[in-house]
Amino acid sequence: MTRVPALLAMESTRLVGDLFAADTRARLEHLVALHDTVLTPDIPAVPVSTADTEILITGWGAPRLDEAMLDHWPRLKLVVHAAGSVKRQVTPAVWERGIRVSSAASANAMPVAEYTLAAILLSARDALHSAHAFTHSHDMIAARPTGDVGAFGITVGVIGASRIGRRVLELLRPFDIDCLLYDPSLSLIEAAELGAELVALPDLLARSQVVTIHAPALPETYHMVGRAELAMMTDGATLINTARGSLVDTDALVDELRADRLRAVLDVTDPEPLPVGHPLFSRAGVTLTPHIAGSIGNELQRLGRHVVDEVGRFITTGDLADEVTSPDLARIA
Repeated sequence: MTRVPALLAMESTRLVGDLFAADTRARLEHLVALHDTVLTPDIPAVPVSTADTEILITGWGAPRLDEAMLDHWPRLKLVVHAAGSVKRQVTPAVWERGIRVSSAASANAMPVAEYTLAAILLSARDALHSAHAFTHSHDMIAARPTGDVGAFGITVGVIGASRIGRRVLELLRPFDIDCLLYDPSLSLIEAAELGAELVALPDLLARSQVVTIHAPALPETYHMVGRAELAMMTDGATLINTARGSLVDTDALVDELRADRLRAVLDVTDPEPLPVGHPLFSRAGVTLTPHIAGSIGNELQRLGRHVVDEVGRFITTGDLADEVTSPDLARIA
């Protein structure tokens, strides 16, 4: 079998090594003829020697695929992104040239959903807030959570039936937890098949002890959880955001946290990164993590395996399991 010429384009050769363990790299090189060059941002120009590239494997730090960039690869047939969203990378020119696109968004959804599950269970026990209180007071008795805490019989509201939102619902099934779902694109039957009750957003916010956001950042979702929506949440409820910071009105959330009415677990913020001295850093009711819910560490190998599987599928059958089409671009994160 003649191997298809392929090019790796991402932020560093180290990322290539993190994505493709030795056995995965061997599978990839059995399928394609990799160019020796990895196209990284520090390379001043695209090497002419890569002009025969038919498959472009991208990752974080890859160049934006506009007309000028695509001119370097006139034979390009497929772009496979070894990460989640392709929104910052691809342009309409890709599909106009008949180039197909795939991403590892489904593989990247798994760690985000796992992070969310952990945050839900810890939030239900008010463990994160108690840990903060205990660290600062050193008083074990005073720092223990009070009131109706625990995960038994609570209601969790999931905003958005995205890949991640669906995976969260799947992970919650073994628990004694009721799930609400807000997603205007779904029917009652579709939501029930996911194990959730489809409701309007105000209903979800008012009934949930934990609310977790898994919607894309679009003009119509900007500040979808704003001051009015936060006011609908019950006292002591927790808001989890692993999607995009712009979906939440940061100033309004700070006010709720300052009043000690709500809790929050935020892996993303608006702005991101937060400036030094931002009020979220000093609020006791918030847990901040530095955008780590997606694939990190050894989880990157899952993305690499997904990419090789997709390349092999395309070469042998012409099919793609996770194809991204032009209409998708307007509604993905």
